[in-house]
Amino acid sequence: MKHLTIRSCVLLIGCIFLPIMVGVIGSLVTLSSVSTWYASLIKPVFAPPNWLFGPVWTLLYILMGISLWLIIRNGIEDQTVRKGFIIFIAQLLVNLFWSLAFFGMQSPVMGFITIIILVILIVFTIRTFKTISLPAAYLLIPYLCWTCIATVLNLSILLLNHP
Repeated sequence: MKHLTIRSCVLLIGCIFLPIMVGVIGSLVTLSSVSTWYASLIKPVFAPPNWLFGPVWTLLYILMGISLWLIIRNGIEDQTVRKGFIIFIAQLLVNLFWSLAFFGMQSPVMGFITIIILVILIVFTIRTFKTISLPAAYLLIPYLCWTCIATVLNLSILLLNHP
């Protein structure tokens, strides 16, 4: 196990801060639509209550940050670490775009297309992280599971509300 240094702690805080900031930006778009447009949609019976999304996503963003830290503390100059970092950033941006597509554009169709891409990128991230750090890969499994649930929810909303 590597020793925690001040540099390592600052890096950990930065790695956690990054996905949380993406979540905050996404929530700015989401919150304005939850009580209006989203409330008017027909949702499946398994749709989680609205209050659950914030705490779950916060936990997932923290786990994502820790996972990223476990990877990049090995040194970004390593080619596999760099590849993992790039894929991680790509999936994080697609995660943000899903909020913009689904809630901002109020488009379950664009949301569904985006979330399929997101699931694929999360799988690639886990596969890449697994070659560097097994714990880093395992920390992303709850994120993948929740995103798969969100994918089914997104598709259900699309089908239930299709004209």
